[in-house]
Amino acid sequence: MATNDWRPNPSKGVFETLLVVNGEPVELDAHLARLRRTLDEVYETDLPAGAREELLAAAKGITLGRLRLTCVPGEDRLRHDLLAGGVVPEAVFPERGAELCSHSVPGGRGSHKWVDRRGMEHPDDGAGQLICDGDEALEAGWANIFAVREETLWTPPADGRILPGTARAAVLAIALESGIDAQEQPIHIEDLPNADEVFLTNSIRGIEPATALDGTPLPGCGPISRRLADALRRRWGLSDPAARKAAATVPKQSQLSH
Repeated sequence: MATNDWRPNPSKGVFETLLVVNGEPVELDAHLARLRRTLDEVYETDLPAGAREELLAAAKGITLGRLRLTCVPGEDRLRHDLLAGGVVPEAVFPERGAELCSHSVPGGRGSHKWVDRRGMEHPDDGAGQLICDGDEALEAGWANIFAVREETLWTPPADGRILPGTARAAVLAIALESGIDAQEQPIHIEDLPNADEVFLTNSIRGIEPATALDGTPLPGCGPISRRLADALRRRWGLSDPAARKAAATVPKQSQLSH
């Protein structure tokens, strides 16, 4: 297992990425609440004035896409940029599973979504990072991790070592509403190959199967994760086939505001 004593560079800022479906930013309140907490804890400042209104306005006319709000500290004030981008429809609730490679980061990557995310993005090819602390699996570089065993849903606790994902919170809420037993408890690396289901959650990708760890097969999705995925699609407005298949109606990336 590779070890990385990574520490973020706060001067590069923090950001939120939101899925947009049929002109509406998905989980907007949850994203803004997380960003507000980060700005207060890291930079001792509040959300940029009018951020919510800018996001709502930018989402109008987008059938399927994404918005990225970045906040960077300046000499005298916080600067923010809002970008609109496209989303490949097949990347939302992808059927193709993700392969993972364990990567030791003592103490984890923390609870803030840093711009400085070296090695943490979803890989185009090959295995992506599974962040581990000792024998605990914390999260993928781009997503939270869940496992199902004996009809119980498990995910690592939001104890300051992981990003408390908005999709993670939505899945836990759906599990509660659906009567699925869910536990926020440590997941040990050795437990993953023996689980009944292993999947990832991400604010753009939704629910994604995890199919391998360090070359060892993982079970991917099963009945419970598929049930959760169906409910999450409905929650996000993706139950309409036209919305699921639509290409983004904005350029791949365009700057909307400062």
